[in-house]
Amino acid sequence: MNRLSVGEALAARLYAAESAIDQALIETATLAAALPAARANAWLSAVTGQNAFAGTAGAISALSDARAHIVQTHKTLTAVARKLGLDTLAVGPVDKPGDGEPIGGGGGDGDGAGPDMVNKSLPLAS
Repeated sequence: MNRLSVGEALAARLYAAESAIDQALIETATLAAALPAARANAWLSAVTGQNAFAGTAGAISALSDARAHIVQTHKTLTAVARKLGLDTLAVGPVDKPGDGEPIGGGGGDGDGAGPDMVNKSLPLAS
């Protein structure tokens, strides 16, 4: 296994981790938004469900911290890749104008990169 293939494998795992954290944030934030409406629709006191709301808010905070850590990991791995002479490795949909719909929905107006597609530049020849 050469450095480029190792880098590609790590980039794919990093993208999967970033996507999983983002999806968890989306789902947890959606739950947090639904809790007050559910309480009101059920004609319950504001006290009812406060612990559930606080727990959900804590989960959002923890996921936000996790996202910050994975972004730092991304920056660190990018620096390591550069030191090893590996040029940019981009995995998954690189959301740019003209690309297709990104994972999780959103805009797009053409055939973009798929979730398992790797766009890569080869190391510069010395």
